[in-house]
Amino acid sequence: MRMRHRTSRQAVAFAAVAALGVGLLAGCAEDSKEPGGSGDSGKKDAKGKTTITVGVFGAFGLKEAGLYDQYMKENPDIVIEQTSVERNENYYPALLTHLASGSGLADIQAIEVNNIAEITATQSDKLMDLGKVSGVDKNNFLDWKWAQGTSKDGKTVALGTDVGPQGICYRKDLFQKAGLPTDREKVGALWAGDWNKYLEVGKQFKAKVKDAAFVDGAQNVMAAVHGSSENRFYDKSGEVIYKTNPVVKEGWDLAAEFAEAGLSAKLQSFTPGWDSGFANGDFATISCPAWMLGYIKDKGGAKAEGKWDVAAAPKPSNWGGSFLTVPEAGKNKEEAAKLAAWLTAPEQQAKFFAERASFPSAKAAYELPEVKDAKHAYFGNAPIGEIFAKAAEGTPVQILGPKDLIIAQNLADVGMLQVDQKGTDPDAAWDKAVKSIDNALDQ
Repeated sequence: MRMRHRTSRQAVAFAAVAALGVGLLAGCAEDSKEPGGSGDSGKKDAKGKTTITVGVFGAFGLKEAGLYDQYMKENPDIVIEQTSVERNENYYPALLTHLASGSGLADIQAIEVNNIAEITATQSDKLMDLGKVSGVDKNNFLDWKWAQGTSKDGKTVALGTDVGPQGICYRKDLFQKAGLPTDREKVGALWAGDWNKYLEVGKQFKAKVKDAAFVDGAQNVMAAVHGSSENRFYDKSGEVIYKTNPVVKEGWDLAAEFAEAGLSAKLQSFTPGWDSGFANGDFATISCPAWMLGYIKDKGGAKAEGKWDVAAAPKPSNWGGSFLTVPEAGKNKEEAAKLAAWLTAPEQQAKFFAERASFPSAKAAYELPEVKDAKHAYFGNAPIGEIFAKAAEGTPVQILGPKDLIIAQNLADVGMLQVDQKGTDPDAAWDKAVKSIDNALDQ
């Protein structure tokens, strides 16, 4: 559920897509222009029930997975009311405004991963320390997910609902055509531990297959490489380092080589051409988080059934994930904190995965049968619980910064997309992207 870093158009699409975790592009029917509830926090009805409001973006999935109904059944004195803003790009700015004023807030507010660094850096004083809530156990969560929701002074203001560990989804029919192995274990071994090996496999593929590209788009390769490193755009002190960090330039150079070697289908995510490519076999591989499997099944349809599979990525990385926070200004913050703790507990995260394909951020859920034994029929009964659990546990504790999304979008949109689709010189495209980023950061 939720995006890692993509282009501006993809960011708009993702606010809905990633909120679903299964790739649907529609907002929640309960749409609102505000990030919070209707101002009813703290109210009790005639029967003495307490209403807890939850503000989310898109069809976030908690309600759709039946978790609210389960909680209300187990706690008959609680009523849960959810409101949703269709897109995070509208939800988040309004949320910041309401946090600043201390009014108009829901009892629980969802946060998308691209915004969590800004929240922990600038808004932690306005949010409850959920790490101290009864029933919340730090050891249940992935270390890097817990760290993302924790401020520098050690206050855990956000509990993770899910993550987006990535594998490599691949077309078995195209691999067979290229004379490459099709068994997922053997496929993963082709590039294990090194993104450069992924490039070399792409070159082998291109030598044998002329009517399909190896990857969907160079910018998505770049994002996957960047997502597999601890250091990316910021350092631990909060300084912007993307221009001098060798990891960022290595990811850029590798993606540019995919483009210049003719290994890319030159497609941009969440566009009609990209969507149809899943069914038509326009590309053989794509970096895919767990939530994208449902999207591929939806777009690939019967035409591609039996052709897709999923293997481990060269290095573990993450695309997506969200959090729940409880504003201090809420009228029912103690009850809201109990609900947030319950919703993010391993048992509920396992159910969330089973119902919505949103992979748990609670590592304790990985031994539960809903996750451990999970297989995906469309992907050749791939053991997706096992594959994505390994990816999630291997993902580094990545340093996030408040303007990560701006940097990533410009590197992709202003830079790599032009290299991929227009043949722009990589050095010229890098300089143009850097100029655009620096201008944006100075504003």
